[in-house]
Amino acid sequence: MKSLLILGAGGHGKVVADSAEATGNWSSIIFLDDKSPRLARVGDWPVAGLLDSWRDYDPAAFDILVAVGDNATRLNLHEQLDASGYRLPVLIHPSAWVSSRAQLAAGCVVLAGGMINIDAQLGESAIVNTGASIDHDCHLGGAVHVSPGAHLGGGVRVGDLTWIGIGASIRQGISIGKRSMVGAGAAVVSNIPDDSTVMGVPARV
Repeated sequence: MKSLLILGAGGHGKVVADSAEATGNWSSIIFLDDKSPRLARVGDWPVAGLLDSWRDYDPAAFDILVAVGDNATRLNLHEQLDASGYRLPVLIHPSAWVSSRAQLAAGCVVLAGGMINIDAQLGESAIVNTGASIDHDCHLGGAVHVSPGAHLGGGVRVGDLTWIGIGASIRQGISIGKRSMVGAGAAVVSNIPDDSTVMGVPARV
């Protein structure tokens, strides 16, 4: 059984580590974070070096997940690791439900209570956070983050690097562009272009 390296020992990293431990899929969990060596442990898990020290580990012995919150940084690290031969697993908390007919790319994380329905597609290193739901036929780009308690209706399309805020609701069939941000609690009922920030009920730029 392999060990798991987690890049990023912040709050999201802790949740990823806790979820990974709950699956029982790895023999041990080790953090890498730029606060090392000042930060030596996070909970039960050691912080063994800086972020870029992943190069010192053997891909044959370690899987790796990027738990950095910033979407662009997470995707950049994911691409470097993928090119270096690491396996970036899909992590699904045991209490989450994911349809066997959904497609999750490498490095995706689905946390406790998350739900992903039939024919949904998630790009690499996407995050479906605690209690969020992705309905049928949704397409999420690379490094999209759907925050806790957010809900996407059927057929929603979300571009790369977009962040859906906590408790937001996206009406079925909506398209949201790349690098956009949907505010907490927003209700999105019309399409959103690239590089936009929207908030409110209904959501407006």
